[in-house]
Amino acid sequence: MNSSLLFLRPLLVLFALLLIGSASGQQVADTAFRPPIPHPAYPAGQGPLVVIDEAHHNFHTASGRYLPFANLLRRDGYVVRAGRNKFSPKALAAVKILVISNALAKQNANVENWSLPTPSAFTDQEITTIRDWVNGGGALLLIADHMPMAGAAEKLGAAFGIHWSNGFALDEGQSGPLLFKRETGTLADHPITNGRAPEERIDTVATFTGSAFQGDSAFQPLLTFKSPVVSLMPKTAWEFDESTPRLPVAGWMQGAVRLYGRGRIAVFGEAAMFTAQLAGPNKIPVGMNSPLAPQNAQFLLSVAHWLSGLLDQPGSHHP
Repeated sequence: MNSSLLFLRPLLVLFALLLIGSASGQQVADTAFRPPIPHPAYPAGQGPLVVIDEAHHNFHTASGRYLPFANLLRRDGYVVRAGRNKFSPKALAAVKILVISNALAKQNANVENWSLPTPSAFTDQEITTIRDWVNGGGALLLIADHMPMAGAAEKLGAAFGIHWSNGFALDEGQSGPLLFKRETGTLADHPITNGRAPEERIDTVATFTGSAFQGDSAFQPLLTFKSPVVSLMPKTAWEFDESTPRLPVAGWMQGAVRLYGRGRIAVFGEAAMFTAQLAGPNKIPVGMNSPLAPQNAQFLLSVAHWLSGLLDQPGSHHP
């Protein structure tokens, strides 16, 4: 590896750790992660139904790597269930918020096969069903991490005006998580980042690599990349060299929201930011439990509040 790729070394170590951890069972949910929720959005078990997709070879599931995600929303009053059926009008009829995180096509389901091509995780009929459901009032939280997950979500994202770079979003100027901050303009001022009260204000959000995407003009950016972030697009995940295509993605997004018909959609290019994991034999915290991500848990709650319409109420958010 030449000097131009030296910045990747710390990240490659992390990638290797996560890959080994997932293969050996050492990448596990941090079930002890229970941040305080001073003012739950709903009485326990009386909030809207949130379904986390598990029917598309998802790398993150409600009982697996997204258990901290599910538990956090349950403590906020939401009802959270696993979705084990392919998408159909019947399967989505009672759902208020549908969460799709890191879905994969069958051929990429095994981490040993995270190589090009990366076909859609969803059939054309499922994509039409989801689009019609959102248009009719549903709320979609779509999360697609680095390659191959971004490629697997491309057709679904395109149905709503999102276009992914099927690569790894990396900051050439630093190692470690990406930090989106109000003070740098990379974290937007928005009802989600302002919250329902001053104590819910978000000033920094941390993400852990992931992907970059562009959206049409209807999208409101939440997390925006600045130079020198690039998208590296290898043929096989984690395998980088001097010939790996490299796309500058300053101005691209890693988080955005939009209204769509009577519904709404939130899109993110990184999954670990919304969960809490312990990786490798040393149980390194990755995600909401990281010391570098103290506001990520509130950010997730505020995204859910926006999706369920709580932040639309007059006086529900404060600059």
